[in-house]
Amino acid sequence: MSSAGDSGPTPTAGRINDVVTNVQNRLQSRIVRAAEAALAEGKVVSPIDVLIGVGWLAPSEVDRWRQGRIPYLEAAAQVNLSKLSTAMKYFRGWARDRGLRPSEMAYVARTRDRRSLRFSKSGAPDIERAYRTHWVSPELSPKKRQHVVEQQSKPPDLVVIWPRRAFTCTECGGSGDGLLFMEGPGPLCLACADLDHLVFLPSGDAALTRRARQGSRLSAVVVRFSTTRKRYERQGILVEEPALADAERQCLADEESRARRRERDRVRRAEQDLELQARTVEGIRRIFPGCPAERAEAIARHATVRGSGRIGRTAPGRARDPEAITLAVTASVRHQDTAYDELLIAGVDRNQARRQVHPDVENVLDRWR
Repeated sequence: MSSAGDSGPTPTAGRINDVVTNVQNRLQSRIVRAAEAALAEGKVVSPIDVLIGVGWLAPSEVDRWRQGRIPYLEAAAQVNLSKLSTAMKYFRGWARDRGLRPSEMAYVARTRDRRSLRFSKSGAPDIERAYRTHWVSPELSPKKRQHVVEQQSKPPDLVVIWPRRAFTCTECGGSGDGLLFMEGPGPLCLACADLDHLVFLPSGDAALTRRARQGSRLSAVVVRFSTTRKRYERQGILVEEPALADAERQCLADEESRARRRERDRVRRAEQDLELQARTVEGIRRIFPGCPAERAEAIARHATVRGSGRIGRTAPGRARDPEAITLAVTASVRHQDTAYDELLIAGVDRNQARRQVHPDVENVLDRWR
């Protein structure tokens, strides 16, 4: 029994301390997981990556901030400033412990004046610098690290929207269904955004687009929202007319040599695809020796289609990671050897359909193992 003068913590105080510690540990774990995921994806991680990763910043709000429609980034965060400060402290500690290399980036708005973006409510230089600092993997060579820094520091493209419905310009009050530019309080027509002297170049010719953009002092990317894919997709660019005319002349002058290069590239990619398919077949037969040869080849072809985004094109798939190979084979069995597709057509929920056919899938995989 403690004396009246005992200054040690009471049981209640101890429990409070334990709760606080648990909360801090959970927050630190969330920050570390988000940072590790961002680093694995691009070998570089920023505070914005982490805040988006833990769900405190919506990508749409970051876009509004870049458009100059939010005065400072912290205003868009879904947590208070104290929690943001704690999270950034954990993030910096993790980055230093991992041996990442800090590199301060320039952040400019996606506006015509290219003004510097502000991160914090206070605008304090040390806080702004912390937000601007990206952390780069030491695994990268100096050349690749320099390339990453240059890419991250490039001013963002101006983005013009091809709307699906009429809009009202917030500056002149005019309405229409032409292209619009988002800045400040809302949409601007191209005349009010001082972009109406640019001409539209549709996507499709990479060389023409690259040259026109390089020769144009001012350019903008044109995007349109896809109602099926639920995202904005690139439609082309806006460039100065003289730059487009000069780019067209350059493309006409070396059209034959570019055609020969495209054919060489096509052959090289085809050879690479065949090599990847062969390695994938080898991986399938190693893990599932009972899988018929023609079936293994069909699975490999399907999983490694260029541009498909399927498991065979991912880094683990190219490395013949056993888990990636198993996922590819499992998907094939699910679709071709069970009633999975019929269940989906009948309106059964995807997760429920997968659970229902799981025993059948495992039976086939067990026979092949």
